[in-house]
Amino acid sequence: MQSNHLIIRPSIFEDCTLFAKWEEQPYIIEFFTISQGRDYNEIAQEFAVRALDSSMLQFTIVKKDEDKPIGRIFISRLDEHADSLDITRIYIGEDSYRGKGLGEEALRLLLEYCFIYLHMERVTLDHVPENKRAAHLYLKLGFQYEGIARHAGKKDGKYVDLHLMSMLRSEYFKNMRNDNL
Repeated sequence: MQSNHLIIRPSIFEDCTLFAKWEEQPYIIEFFTISQGRDYNEIAQEFAVRALDSSMLQFTIVKKDEDKPIGRIFISRLDEHADSLDITRIYIGEDSYRGKGLGEEALRLLLEYCFIYLHMERVTLDHVPENKRAAHLYLKLGFQYEGIARHAGKKDGKYVDLHLMSMLRSEYFKNMRNDNL
């Protein structure tokens, strides 16, 4: 997948070093169900297990002009029968690239991949209530709130609520058409 500034490519095992670095940063930990103290070994093992599961996809976001990995995407619950999937994690991990619109660009590119190339009917995602920035972006791109999944995540040994959102294929194409006007 490519856009003006980004390439989204399948993650490789060597990316786990970057994932471990990013996922220890407070600005990442704060807004995801990522517990403090995760280390490289845990992330690498998790990566390897996910790589064997066809219902999961792992991608690395790369700044095109620099060929530099700057973020991560994890898709789960890929259901080809129901034509649905969940964007479980998407973030820009390199602090100097945050706040520049690259997360939005990555999510737009990912939605194109999901709806046009994978032919999904439904794409879901969630966010912790405190992640107002993500909520704003998801609404801007056309996701709809479905509700709150109480105690659906766990972080640092405590259960957390997750705000559930979704986008349907017809909504994606309507939003895409409106973006082009």
